Amino acid sequence: MTDEEPLGPGDPVHDTARDRVGRVMGDEGPYLRVRPLTGGPEWDADPRHLRRLTRDELLSAQLAETNTRSRSHTK
Repeated sequence: MTDEEPLGPGDPVHDTARDRVGRVMGDEGPYLRVRPLTGGPEWDADPRHLRRLTRDELLSAQLAETNTRSRSHTK
């Protein structure tokens, strides 16, 4: 991570190692615990592979999740 401020709980992030987005939930040893934006199982992420999402990236990810949920409810 190259941002000046360290990541903390609630920060939206992109895990570049897994190409997933989520929200930091806490830490576990040297790793950060990250949960998908819409909930679900957490995963351990190396902080070196996390970067904070921009506001536009966060809105885009949230919209994509909302669209995915709405498509799954219409079937």
